[in-house]
Amino acid sequence: MSDPTFPPTPDSASKIKPRGNRGRVRSTPKGRRVDPAAREELLALLGDAPRRRDLLIEHLHKIQDRYGCLHARHLVALAAEMKMAMAEVYEVATFYHHFDVVKEGDTPPPAITVRVCDSIACELAGARELLATLAARLGAGVRVLPAPCVGRCESAPVAVVGQHPIPQATAEQVAAAVDAGHVTHPPAGVVTPGHMDYAAYRASGGYALAAACMAGSKTPADVVAVMEDSGLRGLGGAGFPAGRKWKLVSAEPAPRLLAINIDEGEPGTFKDRYYLERDPHRFLEGALIAAWAVGIDAIYIYLRDEYHGCRAILAREIAALQANPPCAMPAIHLRRGAGAYICGEESAMIESIEGKRGEPRLRPPYVAQVGLFGRPTLEHNMETLHWVRDILEKGPAWFAGHGRRGRKGLRSFSVSGRVKRPGVHLAPAGITLRELIAEHCGGMLDGHELYGYLPGGASGGILPASKADVPLDFDTLNEYGCFIGSAAIVVLSNQDSAAGAARNVMKFFSEESCGQCTPCRVGTVKALQLMAAKRWDAPLLQELSQAMMDASICGLGQAAPNPVLTVLKYFPGEVE
Repeated sequence: MSDPTFPPTPDSASKIKPRGNRGRVRSTPKGRRVDPAAREELLALLGDAPRRRDLLIEHLHKIQDRYGCLHARHLVALAAEMKMAMAEVYEVATFYHHFDVVKEGDTPPPAITVRVCDSIACELAGARELLATLAARLGAGVRVLPAPCVGRCESAPVAVVGQHPIPQATAEQVAAAVDAGHVTHPPAGVVTPGHMDYAAYRASGGYALAAACMAGSKTPADVVAVMEDSGLRGLGGAGFPAGRKWKLVSAEPAPRLLAINIDEGEPGTFKDRYYLERDPHRFLEGALIAAWAVGIDAIYIYLRDEYHGCRAILAREIAALQANPPCAMPAIHLRRGAGAYICGEESAMIESIEGKRGEPRLRPPYVAQVGLFGRPTLEHNMETLHWVRDILEKGPAWFAGHGRRGRKGLRSFSVSGRVKRPGVHLAPAGITLRELIAEHCGGMLDGHELYGYLPGGASGGILPASKADVPLDFDTLNEYGCFIGSAAIVVLSNQDSAAGAARNVMKFFSEESCGQCTPCRVGTVKALQLMAAKRWDAPLLQELSQAMMDASICGLGQAAPNPVLTVLKYFPGEVE
């Protein structure tokens, strides 16, 4: 095929030259010819960076950042440079939300894109009105898009101008940022005064524990035992015991890898960003200790693309750590997501790190016996590693002893919605919502009464105010059809609708499904259609929910029905 459009269209058939005899040699190379100018532009961007397949998404980001989109000519040049099929490059580029693929003859997007978060916390705070106002005010020269959760729920509503987040956004603030060309994230010291950089962390005793461990003050077995005794469980949502995971992965054959998941795309969740902006080295030290204890050869950090400021922080602080290492350390690789909630799932994240579409693998959970690059892989959420230093320095009883009502540990609750002090609140595991609001959040907003809450972000279900005295921790919510997940609490008041909240999160799931399996891909869309009715067809929604829970490949489709089922159970008056 000679110089077809990208991707191929029916018109390209006319450009195929008749082959005639089977042995005839083509007058032009098979496939798409590379534009010499596009190749030079690409080479200038890539420099001496390796052309490995696992760096495909990183290279796509370089093109998108430089040109504001992915022109077909650059994708063709990239495929040739990386010795990949153009179809492979194209299918990856079109999978992720933050890549804009532009075919020949198409108009590129405007130079500035404004994304307005329309997930649950921002919708409660007026995101719909903000979207409508901005679309009319900014005009055709600026692209205004609704966006899934950007991880700043405590500052709702949030707009992002280019890569510049604007908390508690108004149309005037967004227009001013657009007019001034403020499209990059402000420096960490401006956003979070008192930010702990490498020098300050070392001065406060940071990395002394990691150095002591590697000098022989502790054995890997000792450290794993302390982690098991502490009761620390994975804080990304699944809640698998951290110490047990270390033991299981260390028993796998070397070489082993560590993958740290900071995708944090669950609506209502922002705790990882909170800690990254303030004390990034605490989790990095935890990662080094975990790597030493488990026998890890390399660390891969997967950071969601919406956290542009955090990426600048991590790139700078990892460079400082590597330039003056306090102890022996494995290689650390920082990888950038591209806008895909599904990559919060462990195996989908691994696929993305490998430069592929973020689609979950069919495999047992928790221990990636054949994980990243085919090697045994220890996967952790960032906050899990954040607590390693405190647990080892203060002892397992310190962490375990913080819980209430017989629960173990501390939880970082991301609280948003109708409270006076939304934000990340560190509280004992087993605290109730009523206590959390009274002791940490300053109470409900004036004029608002507690009506309901999402105890575990978008997928954790919705409970009524009558269940506000249930302990918040792993397993305590199961009997109510909910779970705590990453401890993202969205508080609803008597001015809100549980059915409306459920529709919001189902819309999110329908847009974020990777499409790999039919129950999730079709089920989320069908459920959203049924939920649009004033009166819900409860039997059909329950049957559909059961099919999704039983047959979906990963947790997205399995958990998506939770808001539907809990609304039917606890808020029937809204949907009958």
